[in-house]
Amino acid sequence: MKTKLSIVKIGGNIINDDQELSRFLKLFSKIKGNKILVHGGGKKATEIGEKLGVISKMVNGRRITNTESLDVAIMVYGGLLNKKIVAELQALGCNAIGMSGADGNTITAKKRPVGDIDFGLVGDVEKVNSSSISVFLNAGLTPTFCALTHNGKGQLLNTNADTIAAELAIAMSSEFETTLYYCFEKKGVLRSIDDENSVLQHIDSKKYKSLLADGIIADGMLPKMHNCFHALQQNVKQVCIGNSDMLQEENSNFTTLTL
Repeated sequence: MKTKLSIVKIGGNIINDDQELSRFLKLFSKIKGNKILVHGGGKKATEIGEKLGVISKMVNGRRITNTESLDVAIMVYGGLLNKKIVAELQALGCNAIGMSGADGNTITAKKRPVGDIDFGLVGDVEKVNSSSISVFLNAGLTPTFCALTHNGKGQLLNTNADTIAAELAIAMSSEFETTLYYCFEKKGVLRSIDDENSVLQHIDSKKYKSLLADGIIADGMLPKMHNCFHALQQNVKQVCIGNSDMLQEENSNFTTLTL
């Protein structure tokens, strides 16, 4: 029987609120067994970048990453945010280790090909080195990944944190019974965007298609849901979407996705 593994991706609105972040980390630290944390930090990178005179350029909600903005992402994701999160987890008795995809050669990626838009130094995940990550987990450590990968040739790449979380879950599911959690400010996938309590508690493939057709799943939720079902199709046991409360065992008011 496989050992359980929880992979939790934390959203930017929680990261940017010190109180919410502390609350989340307390709950995360109490998750029993093996766990991995994945975080982004785009809003903080934008804020710090502006102070340094590096202005972010977004197209269709996605960041264009030139050399200067990648330097900011490395400083903010891999430095400022990652180390603050790791230090707070250590204070909570969770033996976290801060990581990018370059550390331990854990996540390699290739630069996204130029199509209609040149996203610059943005990476699409090619390979997750699950055996390296297992070494950390088996040593009782909690890998805490920022949204950076590398191409194996010395180049770091800005990479979507939702995608990193999904690819980690897929790779680790060969060895572990893996549950993937997408933790953000909402209680789950909402039937009505205006009603915080209209949580859809279970979505399977059939329900997902009907929600897409009805336009209930749209905009920023589309790539997240695509990552979720991609992970489920690759042997991830289940995917959960909700706020920090879903990490509490007694809470059931969040969205669970299965095939």
